[in-house]
Amino acid sequence: MEKKKITIKDVAKHSGVSIATVSLILNGNEAKFSPKTVEKVFASKKELGYQPDYLARQMITKETKTIGVLVPDITNPFFNILMRGIEEVLYQQHFVTILCNADSDHQKEIEYLAELKRRGVDGFIIATSAISTSAINENLKKHGRPYIVLDQKKSHGFSDSVRTDDFRGGYLAGVHLLSLGHENIALVYPENPPENIQLRIEGFKHALDFYQHSHDQLLLLPTLFSKQGGYQAVSSIIESATTAIFALNDELAFGLYRGLEEKGKSIPDDYSIIGYDNIDMCEYVKPKLTTIAQPIVELGKASAKLLLSRIQSPTKEWEEELLPVKLEKRASTAPLKKT
Repeated sequence: MEKKKITIKDVAKHSGVSIATVSLILNGNEAKFSPKTVEKVFASKKELGYQPDYLARQMITKETKTIGVLVPDITNPFFNILMRGIEEVLYQQHFVTILCNADSDHQKEIEYLAELKRRGVDGFIIATSAISTSAINENLKKHGRPYIVLDQKKSHGFSDSVRTDDFRGGYLAGVHLLSLGHENIALVYPENPPENIQLRIEGFKHALDFYQHSHDQLLLLPTLFSKQGGYQAVSSIIESATTAIFALNDELAFGLYRGLEEKGKSIPDDYSIIGYDNIDMCEYVKPKLTTIAQPIVELGKASAKLLLSRIQSPTKEWEEELLPVKLEKRASTAPLKKT
């Protein structure tokens, strides 16, 4: 004999509250009720073995309790850390995350965006810069889909946005190296740099202007945005008068570490290096990497909270949140040696 399916009505009867109360609590609205009521509902759910029928729920509410997150490169630890922050907030609100890794492929990003829309996700977190404003408008804004862009670009008034202060980060990196006496500095950054990287470069150049230092001694090295890219940039650095390097993310810096070691060069004796992001490995490489620390987990949390707020209030004014960065001094930078 087939076991009777437990319904939300059974949970309500067992816990002594209304069906509406059970529905609200199980859908993440515990704050509206007393801790005692919430505890009773979850205890009844567990005791009865109730499992929500999400397909039926979707047909009634037109909600899926899913959020699509689009990232350019999941192999970059930055995005692993970012996802921790995003999922922490979404999990607490009973949302499931669908993570799409585009492998820095623009066409793949567009296709993922369209596929997530077809699957009816409740909102989108876009953590990649390659998608154009027109593509976002075509796939999301025109159809009233809640979304947020983060870190990679400014919203320009067309969406909610959470970013870190990239201009300030570049400026702090420049001031640090210049204050150590370095004048011949290399910037290692991705080809076709996205807006956040451009802001870091602009901030660095602003530090040069502040110190009344010529831009002529600045060596610009566009490369792959990865450890491999940093590794490949070493030959150009070795052939120049460079004494310090600003890697526009920590992955680039780690590639520089390996390449310079293979050339018999020492950090920071021969080259000072500063990275950007402050991922976990910065503490484990030797020497420990000086870097610009982004609040990556907080960036993820803030983006998830802002998106959920947009889902609840779709007509509210656009919001843009700017998070601070800081210089994390470690052992990979040192004063310029006088010759």
